[in-house]
Amino acid sequence: MKLKIGIFDSGIGGFTILNCLLKTRKDVDIFYLADTKRIPYGNKNLKEIRDIAKEICTFFKDKNLDALLIACNTTNACALDILENNLSIPCFDLINSVSEIVQKQIIGVFATQTTVQSSYYKNAISYKKENLQIFQQECPEFVSEIEKEKLNFDKLDYLSDLYLRPLLNKNIEELILGCSHYPLIYDFLRKKIDSNIKIVDPAEALIKKFNESFPISETEGYESLSNENIKFFVTSEKDEFSKKVKFWLEINKEIRLVNLRSNV
Repeated sequence: MKLKIGIFDSGIGGFTILNCLLKTRKDVDIFYLADTKRIPYGNKNLKEIRDIAKEICTFFKDKNLDALLIACNTTNACALDILENNLSIPCFDLINSVSEIVQKQIIGVFATQTTVQSSYYKNAISYKKENLQIFQQECPEFVSEIEKEKLNFDKLDYLSDLYLRPLLNKNIEELILGCSHYPLIYDFLRKKIDSNIKIVDPAEALIKKFNESFPISETEGYESLSNENIKFFVTSEKDEFSKKVKFWLEINKEIRLVNLRSNV
């Protein structure tokens, strides 16, 4: 029997969580929601994010989910309590998951403006481990660049140098990619920093926690995963999103348009 899993993000960032999930198991039916109409979330205020979180709960309420994978760090930082309290199912989040696997003492965090301002990363990591130095860096233009149909590598090169410089000047030993979009340019970032600096994708920590809570059944080897097991929902630009699904995930899928405010 397949597990029903919800994944949501403002756009394609959740593909990093989706990919991690699909690499580890096949016994899942996935409902992927991208709130493309209101992307990016990272520059919205606390009230806006919390209001959006309530609408996301309404969307997922009738899907009979077994678990929700929170693929948006900004919502994670500002409205985790809303998701947990309204859905009453296990909610797996990026920030608390990754806080458990931090290994170094001097930590850099790449994140959106709202995530940085919430200090959720700093607080969650500090709660788990003492005597750390944690430096957060806002990366306001990354998401809009990564969401483009054709990546502008010159612009990404400029932005990466701009955002990395303050952290590298602090001699960080570990860099957490605190927005689910950022691991999509992992290879690009990896070339820019010393190999001794570990780059951490929180998606891996999240999926590890999920798999520990929902052990893989012995019969899963007989399961087969097809594109039919993944349903995509967007709040705008469904044709554009279809191209992104094709580019990043290499699958062809019907994209369904929904209105979160009325859930139709």
